[in-house]
Amino acid sequence: MSKVVLKKLGVFLSFVFLFSACSPKLDWRTVQSPQEGYSALFPGKPEKIERRLPYQNQEIPQTLEAVKIDNDIYSVSTIHLSKDQAMLAPKLLEQLQGNLLSRAGVNTKTVISADAFYQATNRQRGATKDFFLEFKSTGAVEQSMRVRWITRITPNNGVFIYQLSVLHTAPARVDAKKFFSEEAYSNFFDEFRPE
Repeated sequence: MSKVVLKKLGVFLSFVFLFSACSPKLDWRTVQSPQEGYSALFPGKPEKIERRLPYQNQEIPQTLEAVKIDNDIYSVSTIHLSKDQAMLAPKLLEQLQGNLLSRAGVNTKTVISADAFYQATNRQRGATKDFFLEFKSTGAVEQSMRVRWITRITPNNGVFIYQLSVLHTAPARVDAKKFFSEEAYSNFFDEFRPE
């Protein structure tokens, strides 16, 4: 082959590669949830489910927005506590965290975590933690998750408890911390904006 043909082939292959890189399977979109007090960047159109949680003889509203893309489920769960229920927030959050960590066979001392920050819609920054979980193997599938909890006071002195997570299910185990640090996952966490 001549140098000209090789050069043209190289340019063509470069365009094919760039074109395929510009056509991602993820269709990122900002989702506004004014009732739940946040905006989030989802990689597709999420489904919304609302329910009421029984907790200490009370009914607590919970909303879940989630989308499944291939082997991953991206979700934002919101629990809304009224002003009269706000004092339940610390114990409820502790229970939510404990239940999920227990399912992964870890606790707050043994779980892999990393300090993180989020930015509210008013540009105020807040500190949080990301947890990287690898669930017990079933033999057929492996599950891992990145999860973050954020608690915010509402203007009327109620409380929102947010749980952001991506659950990955596949035949092979991944290194959760490394895997979920990729841009396709970090965008979801970095672009979450509570009010």
